[in-house]
Amino acid sequence: MTSQDKTGSNSSLLRRGVGGEARYVEIMDTTLRDGEQTSGVSFSASEKLTIAQLLLTEVKVDRIEIASARVSEGEFDAVKKITAWAKANHLLNKVEVLTFVDGSTSIEWMQKAGAKVMNLLTKGSLNHLTHQLKKKPEQHFADIAAVIALAKKKGIETNVYLEDWSNGMRHSPDYVFQYLDFLATQPVKRVMLPDTLGILIPSEVYEFVSSITQRYPDIHFDFHGHNDYDLGTANVLEAVKAGAHGLHLTVNGMGERAGNAPLASAIAVLNDFMPGIQTSVVEKSLYSVSKLVETFSGFRIPANKPVVGENVFTQTAGIHADGDKKNKLYFSDLMPERFGRQRKYALGKTSGKANIENNLQQLGIQLSDKDLKKVTQRIIELGDRKEVVTQADLPYIISDILDNAIEDKVSIDNYVLTHSKSMHPSATVRVTVQGDSYEEHAQGDGQYDAFMNALKKVYKQRKMELPVLTDYAVRIPPGGKSDALCETVITWRHNNKEFKTRGLDSDQTVSAIKATQKMLNII
Repeated sequence: MTSQDKTGSNSSLLRRGVGGEARYVEIMDTTLRDGEQTSGVSFSASEKLTIAQLLLTEVKVDRIEIASARVSEGEFDAVKKITAWAKANHLLNKVEVLTFVDGSTSIEWMQKAGAKVMNLLTKGSLNHLTHQLKKKPEQHFADIAAVIALAKKKGIETNVYLEDWSNGMRHSPDYVFQYLDFLATQPVKRVMLPDTLGILIPSEVYEFVSSITQRYPDIHFDFHGHNDYDLGTANVLEAVKAGAHGLHLTVNGMGERAGNAPLASAIAVLNDFMPGIQTSVVEKSLYSVSKLVETFSGFRIPANKPVVGENVFTQTAGIHADGDKKNKLYFSDLMPERFGRQRKYALGKTSGKANIENNLQQLGIQLSDKDLKKVTQRIIELGDRKEVVTQADLPYIISDILDNAIEDKVSIDNYVLTHSKSMHPSATVRVTVQGDSYEEHAQGDGQYDAFMNALKKVYKQRKMELPVLTDYAVRIPPGGKSDALCETVITWRHNNKEFKTRGLDSDQTVSAIKATQKMLNII
């Protein structure tokens, strides 16, 4: 039997689990520890608490790694906030902290912070041990045993990281197995196998993890993958096939260098291609936690990022939209509804009639074939000029082409925006809504926020709530002059649906106001 046959045979058994039963795989999210090592990212204590709460109560991961011991006062305060909340909600055993082989120092830090589970960072390769610690294996093992014994005495549970384990398996496997033989004698709950530099290919992950899980069937092993070669998700899949009991993942694949294996992608792959595997993760919550982490971190999600990217459930080609209409020809198991999202049809130079028809249908507009052709041609022309067309632009394009002016039911007649040093920005707005005129004044955190607060006062009088602003993107041409046009695209949520409006002006706030007027007419 070839090695490929063996892999297929073994993975088939692993997919079914023992006796044909599903096998449970723990998910540990390390966004707040390893993910925070993304260059330029630093979460505040309150942001860490919010993310931790969402991960444990809505996404429902099994565990979270929230910090490294001894890093800073801010880190200490964040851990105290999270452990206090977790203890009050009987979740303290799900909160973990990275610690070091430093005698009692890390353990004392954990005790003061209220944490009860430590992830002890140790050396998983002979190269690291020899050149960084300059110790013999027996010396390192003795130091580790002393820390584990002290932790147990203090009521702290221990998991152990084998840092640089992947290079250890490639270049010093005898040391790795010598170390694992030692850990098998220790009161350790989990042994964690990190591909620290993201160097492994899937076949190596399968080979290394399976050799370990078969040799130590009574030890719980986690796989911790990095994404330096863009193989993080593939390696996660192979680790599970090879018998790994847990996975370490991060929201949006955040992490040092190219980041870690991404939570959303890994869960989708396991659910779709490993039917014998179960996790606790709620798919519908993956997008909301992704957007929250994006907001707090300032680390923007690429539009084409699987599962959570802006464009991944958007059909652009007209032939695809046509196929979806006829028999869902371009649907797969990766349906947007699974993740609390919806399919969209882009408008641009590759749009066909089907794309535009789908968008018009959502707006409740019907056109004759002749008029539809005219609208399609105009959208293609705009796309050729690299202009972005949103669904909200369609009524205006139709009006322009068919010479059938659409009368705005809402018009922003006038406004005054003020911004002064050491004073709150303010706005005075006069607006006409279906023939009724209103004037309101409000303050805000910025000029646009003040403008929106004034609008909210108007709509409160009409006993209406404005949509929730969920995203605000400003695009300025690179190298543009100070008077160059600025495009503001705002995403709104209204009646459980999302839509975008776009404004164009040389002034950023004015372009946002133009986009807002479109929103007011849509609702």
